[in-house]
Amino acid sequence: MTNKPAILFPKELTPHDRGNGVRTIPLVSRRNGSTSLINGITEFDPSTSVPLHKHNCEESVMVLEGDAIVEIDGEQHHLSAQDTTWLPANLPHRFINASDTNRMRIFWTYASIDATRTNMQTGEEGTIDAEREGVAA
Repeated sequence: MTNKPAILFPKELTPHDRGNGVRTIPLVSRRNGSTSLINGITEFDPSTSVPLHKHNCEESVMVLEGDAIVEIDGEQHHLSAQDTTWLPANLPHRFINASDTNRMRIFWTYASIDATRTNMQTGEEGTIDAEREGVAA
């Protein structure tokens, strides 16, 4: 861990394959010295999504590229570039790439370095930091 600022270049980082056409590029985390938040980018191939899940802390997501559908507690909302969500802890949600031809990219921030993801279908829980090792829920 370091107390020095970090400059990160996502194009130079290797994404972690989450399966089904979804990849995550972790950025700020405790490995950079953060003590209160983590963030990163998730890329979605056309017509892909992540499973319905929840987190143990607040989350904010901004659509960087493409057309998205965010499902929050059973209600779907269409989003495009720069649209941003804020979610309180423990609220079931998921992101879906609304395009069948273009990729979608989101930038996410969790309000805790100990953020977890719980898959609503399986109950499996994992830490967001574990995505660096490719073992996220």
